[in-house]
Amino acid sequence: MQLSAEPIIYGLIFVGVLVLINGIYLVAFGKSISLNSRVNRRLEMLDKGVGREQVLEQLRKEMQQHMKSTSIPLYSLLAEKAQKAAIAFTPRQLIMIMVGLAGVAFVGLSIGTETEVPLRVGASVLISVGAVFVWVNGKAKKRMALFEEQLPDAVELMVRSLRVGHPFVSAIQIVAKESEDPIATEFGIIADESTYGREVGDALKEMAERLDMQDLRFLAVAVTIQQQSGGNLAEVLAGLAKVIRARFRLFRRVKAITAEAQWSGKFLSAFPLIALAVILVNDPAYYDGVMDHPYFIPACFIVGILLTANLFVMRTLTNIKV
Repeated sequence: MQLSAEPIIYGLIFVGVLVLINGIYLVAFGKSISLNSRVNRRLEMLDKGVGREQVLEQLRKEMQQHMKSTSIPLYSLLAEKAQKAAIAFTPRQLIMIMVGLAGVAFVGLSIGTETEVPLRVGASVLISVGAVFVWVNGKAKKRMALFEEQLPDAVELMVRSLRVGHPFVSAIQIVAKESEDPIATEFGIIADESTYGREVGDALKEMAERLDMQDLRFLAVAVTIQQQSGGNLAEVLAGLAKVIRARFRLFRRVKAITAEAQWSGKFLSAFPLIALAVILVNDPAYYDGVMDHPYFIPACFIVGILLTANLFVMRTLTNIKV
């Protein structure tokens, strides 16, 4: 059995396409849009002289455009993740990027492999779509995790603002000004919308549904009830901040407890493949005597299915809702 370098080439092309799309994104929208910079994008746009209304329109368009394009074939798989990640690319631009990346992958496969043209075309499409999905999914997870971490501090900041006499809209504006992204830009949009006459409770509800976050739903309900029936909003939000922080700590604790089981599942699924690679490196002819057996190929498929099922089973067992 001769070892082939083609799987490594496929992997390298996938990684290259993944790096390329991230580079395109940073070049198109600037480094401030990267989560690593933690820059308040809304304030940066205002500092550049863009009008407040234009900034609000641009940010709302970026955050809502993806769910409006779920009718596009296959794009519905990306729409929810792209919305949570607040991808600034329009759906049409993202699809064009997929096409361009497929072309780049096809060129790379043509240079590095000798597979037939139909297989190269199919592999190029899978690599481009897979790389975009992995990139969007990664950005969505990072953004949502950072938002959940910032939310308790933001609510506590609103509580302090309310206790010194600021109205609730001013408290939201303070969060938008003093915090970092992503929560700063999200609350900045709510502050701008309330300035133009929208109810704060409605804006919070829409943000909670768009981000699909339970803690935000709690905040929206608390604000809506206070607006309708009155009461001490500062005390309500202070209790809510404690609940959110406690839920966040519990989530981290559950994640730490289940980490061993999660990594055990990954290790048990990866170990046979690693062992296979080590065996083939040490003895390329190890399986030559059984390759012609009629059960060899079906057995390979069964092993692959079982290893994949192990990942899903372990993920299901450790997916504890908080």
